[in-house]
Amino acid sequence: MASVYSGYDLTLDRPVAIKILRRELAEDAAFRTRFRLEAQSASRMAHPTIVRVFDAGEDVETTPDGQDRPVPFIVMERVHGALLKDVISDGPVPIEEAVRYVDGILEALEYSHRAGVVHRDIKPGNVMITEPSAHLSGDGAIYSDGEPSEYGRGEVKVMDFGIARAVSDSSSTVAETTAIIGTAAYFSPEQAKGEPVDARADLYSTGVVLYELLTGRQPFRGDSPVAVAYQHVSETPVPPSEINDKVPRGLDAVVLRALAKDPFQRFPDAAAFREALDSAVAGKAPTKRQLGALTSELYGPNPRQAAETARSLRQLSTDTTMRRTQAGPPVAWIWAGVAVLAVVLVSVLFWVLSIQPGDEPSANARTVPDVVDVAFPRAQELLADSDLLAVEERETSDTVAAGNVIRTDPPAGEAATPSQEVTVFVSTGAQTATVPPLADLPEAGAREALAAAGLNVGTITQRNDPALAAGTVIEASQPSGAVVGPGTTVDLVVATGRIVIVDYTGYTVDAATRELQSPELQLTVLTQEDPACSASQPPTVSTQSLAPGEVAIHSEIVLTTCTGA
Repeated sequence: MASVYSGYDLTLDRPVAIKILRRELAEDAAFRTRFRLEAQSASRMAHPTIVRVFDAGEDVETTPDGQDRPVPFIVMERVHGALLKDVISDGPVPIEEAVRYVDGILEALEYSHRAGVVHRDIKPGNVMITEPSAHLSGDGAIYSDGEPSEYGRGEVKVMDFGIARAVSDSSSTVAETTAIIGTAAYFSPEQAKGEPVDARADLYSTGVVLYELLTGRQPFRGDSPVAVAYQHVSETPVPPSEINDKVPRGLDAVVLRALAKDPFQRFPDAAAFREALDSAVAGKAPTKRQLGALTSELYGPNPRQAAETARSLRQLSTDTTMRRTQAGPPVAWIWAGVAVLAVVLVSVLFWVLSIQPGDEPSANARTVPDVVDVAFPRAQELLADSDLLAVEERETSDTVAAGNVIRTDPPAGEAATPSQEVTVFVSTGAQTATVPPLADLPEAGAREALAAAGLNVGTITQRNDPALAAGTVIEASQPSGAVVGPGTTVDLVVATGRIVIVDYTGYTVDAATRELQSPELQLTVLTQEDPACSASQPPTVSTQSLAPGEVAIHSEIVLTTCTGA
């Protein structure tokens, strides 16, 4: 796609890489427009796992025949290291390193997808592994041949965000797009079919990269990009552990899920992919029966037969050594073709006759673009590109990240008039509830407050408290102001209105009084003298008016002391 030069930014005093695009791309006005917009989106991303885009612009070059031609360029962060493509060229990578590399790619995608940027061309050629730090250079990863890896401890850097989008949006066919971008080995099925793509296409491509890291080969290979794209759409991948027996079966399940043909059967986002990757390395491996059930769920009840059928069809379409065994097609095929043609002609005739004059689309009609799960600022740009005006409406969503688009009205694919308003429903995140202040409320009041907040009352625990009346809330299992999910259960601790005292007979009057008036008991103490019994020094308690055990808070207790001779 481009020539890359090492450069130096004189203004900011830093080394940079300058990517100058190929002449055939530069001469495409549609590509230059899209490229500029995508470069702007990519430049807003700043993350340690993403190669930064510092600047993008367009220079003018005069050709020998005196004509001026545009020269688009990008100024990027200069990274010292190796392409992941070169790192894995010698065969499978150790499991720990493979997982670390893919985790780095997913970390970059998790950030970019939240920013509304889909890469569209994740492959080892677009991932760099930086040179390891000096203090780690002697402790590189160990590869299968026993030699230390130069980049075994380097960090992951993903590059060329938005470039694939610029190419594919300015290319008319899948074949043309494939020729420009390069290999189709990392295409998702929806890309191979020319359908709209979202963040889940990046997860599929990352699954292909993980497969190649674990096995040393791509899941689908063929003689041409079209043949490989066909396999992405129709064939079932062989689990990595059947190629490399060192691969844990837990990673088989992760790879198969990432390579699901249906985007809705893949991981919902990069964060879920990362969690599954961590669990597969540390968790229990599934059995062969469980892997078979997963394969059947993702690729159909009889994937092997489907794969054989697809392989046979591809062989028939590409094998030039096969000779025809009859002069022409069977008669049944001829009549079947005639029947299909007749049905098509009748359908077209019916459609033409049924069209009303008012049904003809306007020459200036616009098509609402698909911006679902795209960040709202990016959605505004895409709608503006189609000459449509975005009107923001916010609502909660349990499935779409906050700030991303849930749906549009009119929906994607429908016709609209120029400058028409399109209502864009933007997610505020999952619905939440706020825990109200509960301390010092009576139990009935706390129940009402929780119900009004959409929360449930859980276990009620009784506790003695010398300062609170019976039924008053002492504390709750969730702090006041905490943001929790609707319907969350909140446990309460309420006061009994009572305290426990002991037998103070024999205590000195001063000691008994101090304990009874302490913050833990807070009782009112009165003393009385009893001349009928012999006095002691110091005075001691002979009897008490309240029996040992539970008594009401703030009670009055009378301590009697002997004063007789």
